[in-house]
Amino acid sequence: MGVRTFGISLDSVATQAKFVKQQELNFQLLSDPDGSAAEKYQVLPKGASYAKRVTFVIDPKGKLRLIDKSVNVREHGDDLAQKIDKLQGN
Repeated sequence: MGVRTFGISLDSVATQAKFVKQQELNFQLLSDPDGSAAEKYQVLPKGASYAKRVTFVIDPKGKLRLIDKSVNVREHGDDLAQKIDKLQGN
């Protein structure tokens, strides 16, 4: 679909690397151990040690095109693919 995918969480780089290997993921996981990115994207509940699961679609020019707050991990890939396809005008 011509998109780049990244995941990000508060976990350490080592924890992220282990998870990528265990799950055989085909995309990078980024580490946000101090929660600064999660805070900026408003997905870190006050006092929480984990961020809410939210998907952001940002176009090549850096414009935020979609915020999906209803992420169901089992169906999210197909659901997101349909939404991106629609954003691309297909």
